[in-house]
Parts: sequence; structure tokens; C-alpha cells
Amino acid sequence: MTPSETQAIVTLSLLAAFVDGEKHERERAEIKRIAEGLSQADGLNLPTLYQDVLMKRVSLASVAGELKSTESRQLAYEMAVCVCDADGTQSDSERMFLADVRTSLGLDASAAVFSQRAEEIAAVPVAATAATAAAESILNAAILNGALELLPETLSTMAIIPLQMKLVYRIGQAYGYQLDSGHIKDFLATVGVGLTSQYLEQAGRKLLGGLLGKVGGGLLRGLGNQAVSSGMSFASTYALGHVAKRYYAGGRTLSTQMLKDAFSGVVKEGQSLQTQYLPAIQEKARTLDAGKVLSLVRGA
Repeated sequence: MTPSETQAIVTLSLLAAFVDGEKHERERAEIKRIAEGLSQADGLNLPTLYQDVLMKRVSLASVAGELKSTESRQLAYEMAVCVCDADGTQSDSERMFLADVRTSLGLDASAAVFSQRAEEIAAVPVAATAATAAAESILNAAILNGALELLPETLSTMAIIPLQMKLVYRIGQAYGYQLDSGHIKDFLATVGVGLTSQYLEQAGRKLLGGLLGKVGGGLLRGLGNQAVSSGMSFASTYALGHVAKRYYAGGRTLSTQMLKDAFSGVVKEGQSLQTQYLPAIQEKARTLDAGKVLSLVRGA
């Protein structure tokens, strides 16, 4: 894939992120930070891209014109779908946008099928069967999400967010709190985890590392390439679990700043542990069936 195609895919993802017009300012700031970070990571010409999208200086037609190969058009569409679904099922404006994307990119009916699969993952309720706040369950959840980060399929990356939400749900339930998806989203946003921005960061790193969409050999290449995977999914899931445990075990008395500080500290702990658990993450990735991502999310 050419640098111009990679930039066009990131541009389309940013267009998708803002199509519903309802992003909180803190989420916008996170998306801007990620767009700037991705540009530095690969030397792409993205410094003004975020503003270009917000100011509507780029169009769907201009982006589509940069996507020459069938692979790049399909991947661009898949990332746009997952961005729209990262914070829940698609709004009317997002559905209309994705229909326009399919038309502009000249995609066939299989593209609509992909969108349906993503919608099914986004619609899975947060309620989980086993209520536990055990440290082992938090570690296992972090290893699973770290493994999903290594898989080349876009839906695998999208599954990380609902699995994190289910982890928080289980921990809250273990301490007597029946949480709904709205509360869990607020909790994630409070500690500093934006849903759309987290997906963009995870998928963007995989895209720039050449892993996204590369089935087969791409998985093995990704397992040994830490430039592709920063291990952030492991660290963020590990931190979410432990901070949620501290928060709900303590009767939800921690302030917003205390939650942010706690999360930041435990993320660093998770990053240091990621090397230790990398073999377990890699082994888990080898056993995952990307075709059963929906079943994995439902069963968590």
C-alpha cells in the first residue's frame, strides 16, 4: 500500500469519527492527539489533517480518488465502519455516510455484510454471566485483548472495546453495582479512555505497521513485531480492570482526578508487565479464530 493510500485511509477514518457531530470535546482532543501521533510515527503528511477534516476541507470524493487498489478501498471502508461502531451502534447519519462510502469506493454487497457484522458486535449487551473482580480474571482479559491487537482483521480490533466494557461490568457487579453501558462509557471516558479514539489508535498503529488486512503471514509477522503492536491494549485493559476494582470496592468515592491519576499509574505498570506476558499474548493470538469474534464478545 502506498503512503498516499495509507493517508487516505486515516483521513476517511477521521471523517467517520466526526460524521455524527456528537463527539465530546475530550474525545476530539484525543482524536487530534492520535492523528498527530500517527503522523510522527510514519512520516506521513498529517499535521493539518485533523483540522482539514473538522473544517471540511477534504471530501469523500477526494479521499476515494487516492485509493487505487481494491485492498486499500476495502480496508478503508472496514476501518470507517469500525470507527462508526466503536462507541455503539450506528446513528442515522453514520449509516448514510457509510452508504456514500460504499458507493464512492465502488464496493459490492459484501461491504454491507461487513457493516452488519460490526453492528452485531456493537449491539452486544454489556451484561456478563460471571461476576468477578479477581486479579487473575483482569490479567486474562488483558492477555486476550493484547492478542486481539495482534490479529490482522479490523473486527478483531473493534472487539477490544466491548470486552473492556464487559470487564468493568463484571467488576461493578461483583461489588454490588448493576451498571449500564452509559455508565461504563462515562467511567472509561473519565479515566481517559475514549472509545472512538482508542479504536483509531489501535487500528492506526496496525495500519502503519503493515499488519491490518494482511491475513495469514501477516499474523506471524505481527507476533514478532513490537513496532506494529505497542501492547497498549494489554496495558489499558489491565489498568481499567484494576482501577475499576479500586473504584467500586471503595464505594465509588474516588474523584475524577484521582481516577485519572490511578489509571495513568496502572497503565505504566501494565506496560512494564507486557513484555513479561508477551509469550502468553502471542500464544493466545495463535489460538484465536477471527471468524468467531462475535461469539467471543457475546460469551465474555
